[in-house]
Amino acid sequence: MDVIKDRVKSLVKEHGKARENLLPILQGLAEQERFVSEYAMQVIAEEMGLSTADVYGTSTFYSFLDTRPRGKYIIRVCKTITCYMKGKNQILLALEEALKIKLGETTPDKKFTLLETNCLGWCHKAPAMLINDDVHTDLTVEKVHQIISEYKQLTYTTLKD
Repeated sequence: MDVIKDRVKSLVKEHGKARENLLPILQGLAEQERFVSEYAMQVIAEEMGLSTADVYGTSTFYSFLDTRPRGKYIIRVCKTITCYMKGKNQILLALEEALKIKLGETTPDKKFTLLETNCLGWCHKAPAMLINDDVHTDLTVEKVHQIISEYKQLTYTTLKD
């Protein structure tokens, strides 16, 4: 059985085939699958009666719709001028050091992906980052190491259970 087709059909049934429902369907699939594959885009296009180019264009336009496999924890560091002025580069270096990966990469165990993104809306508490849906603000190098340590422990605990 094709899991992607089943998930897409379920999402289309929930949201409807109208073009304005494409984004919620993409978001739902990305939440379930951790990314939207090219195959999934084709399935969505067929199911909704849209062109594959339309689905692809929407999928690749939004930075929070990943079109490549990502880690369990997606770390998105704000790259606005405010975060930059408040030490964003030091935060990125601390993350790269703690995770042993570079910006844009995923750890070999597929637990963490490190990305930059446009404004997270937390300029008043810059620098800021998002780990999945959790916002972290007023970041320092020390705070970053503590946060990553907690996520690694959470991952280890989850794997043991």
